[in-house]
Amino acid sequence: MQFNSTDNYIASSSLKQAVNAAIMLEKPLLIKGEPGTGKTMLAEELAKSLDTELIQWHIKSTTKAQQGLYEYDAVSRLRDSQLGDERVHNIGNYIVKGKLWQAFNYAELNGKRPVLLIDEIDKADIEFPNDLLLELDKMEFHVYETNERIVAKERPIVIITSNNEKELPDAFLRRCFFHYIDFPSSDEMQQIIDVHYPNVKQDLVRQALEVFFNLREANGLKKKPSTSELLDWLKLLMAEDIDAKTLHDKAQKGGLMPMFGALLKNEQDISLIEKLAFMSRR
Repeated sequence: MQFNSTDNYIASSSLKQAVNAAIMLEKPLLIKGEPGTGKTMLAEELAKSLDTELIQWHIKSTTKAQQGLYEYDAVSRLRDSQLGDERVHNIGNYIVKGKLWQAFNYAELNGKRPVLLIDEIDKADIEFPNDLLLELDKMEFHVYETNERIVAKERPIVIITSNNEKELPDAFLRRCFFHYIDFPSSDEMQQIIDVHYPNVKQDLVRQALEVFFNLREANGLKKKPSTSELLDWLKLLMAEDIDAKTLHDKAQKGGLMPMFGALLKNEQDISLIEKLAFMSRR
């Protein structure tokens, strides 16, 4: 079971090594990197390349670890008991399986390991990773309401992503294989663009990449544009048939590039680029 780049995803050699090392060690792969560098897409493409199911658990600030295991719907059971529903005699009717439960059961039901994505784990509170230590380590948990023990027959391939919003506990990190996705170089970005837009004019790509990387290096920029935003920008430039020469024209629209709203996402950055363009014309 080996992962390589796919038709839709260009993976660096170090990223491929990290994925395959995590699979071999049967440890979760913790992926960090800037937003928009393809962390979530990695899990999607990994599942496709292995021809298996992707089970996604998107974490929010309010997400609790217990939700990944199961939830007991006591309110529905109380309501049904008041209505005389026969379902109340089987408490299992009110157990809602979480994403980890689904992942633990998948191999037994389907004969192959799924990919489990725990997306943006750093959005949850600081105790969230610690609350999953035992379950991710032992691949089992207890359902107290039904006195069941859920055990994974085969370990799912676990991908955990983080945007570095907060540090993760050391005990959690020890149980993971770690990889940081560096922001793509200009050459790597060219490869990514070729995958998504094989028929794009190369002159437009060259000019767009120059503008894009200059923008990311601008001093004082509050939010650097990401890979996904570059792809959105190129899509708009192609749709509007924008001339590549106009991308560097600082005399237009206050010095802003065409379709700048795909790259600049707040008024402070727009104002900064306008000022820099004005100063360069003096």
